[in-house]
Amino acid sequence: MTVAYHRMFRALPTYRWYRPVLAAVMAVVFYVVFSGAVGLGISAVLTAVAGPTEADRVFGALRADPLDASEPVVMLLSLGSIATMLPAVLLATRLAGLGGAGRLSSVAGRMRWGWLARCIVPAVVFMALTLLLSSVVAPLLVGESLGSGPVTTPPSALVWSLIIIVLLVPLQATAEEFAFRGFAMQALGSWIAWPVVAIVVPTIAFAAAHAYNPWGLADVAVFGVAAAWLTWRTGGLEAAIVAHVLNNVVLFVLLAPFAGTPSSDGSPVGLIVTLITTPVYLWLVLRAFGRSGVDRSSPDGLSGAALPRRRGAGEAVGRAS
Repeated sequence: MTVAYHRMFRALPTYRWYRPVLAAVMAVVFYVVFSGAVGLGISAVLTAVAGPTEADRVFGALRADPLDASEPVVMLLSLGSIATMLPAVLLATRLAGLGGAGRLSSVAGRMRWGWLARCIVPAVVFMALTLLLSSVVAPLLVGESLGSGPVTTPPSALVWSLIIIVLLVPLQATAEEFAFRGFAMQALGSWIAWPVVAIVVPTIAFAAAHAYNPWGLADVAVFGVAAAWLTWRTGGLEAAIVAHVLNNVVLFVLLAPFAGTPSSDGSPVGLIVTLITTPVYLWLVLRAFGRSGVDRSSPDGLSGAALPRRRGAGEAVGRAS
């Protein structure tokens, strides 16, 4: 009997209904501790180097705008804190007896790096189309001028913020995927076999975790549903991780020069763009997946080995993520 991605916890011989609950509680505790340690550590360094007044100013800027690129330390605090969600979830899952990172990664029991690499081209097309529609086509249709206005982030701050974005956004986005598309889907799937529940409920939590306006929340929810569906359909987090990382890196980099831009404010036009571009990504990923030879389910849900559906050129990417 094959086991779908969202049912991987249930397939464990040691599974008990309460283990996902225990893991969730531990993950929250670990996240509070780890993210708090990041904040305390940076606060201690700031206080020692620049004094308590500067530390208070930086944390005030953090509360005002968590993604203020004119304050590199603010970016470090925000992205670094969210990134600790990854070790929190992995440690909690392991201690609760639900397996390690591999079981959350895919039905193969590991990150399928070859498959992950195949998702890069679809993600690049997805982002290029998104930028074209949102930055060129949409402004022309609604009669707005092209461009984002004057650069407001000081050059030195911009350099540091860009470095932090490139280094930490992949960890931040991956952490959210392991938490909302990995653990949450498998936890719900261990109780309810119907995949719609494992797709929709974590997406609601994912959207609620973002302090966006209603249009922004809807935008995030569309991505969340697509990422969750792809995770279930392809049997792993790879496609969701690639799209999430590329989307966040590109958007954060593009917004970084314009400090003060309300990056969390969505719009009807932005939502329409997402509704257009997301199905394109789904189609491209499914097209690549159909040619990859990678399994979407585990033959037993226990051994962590996914067998190729067919031999040949696709066999080489059997361990892609």
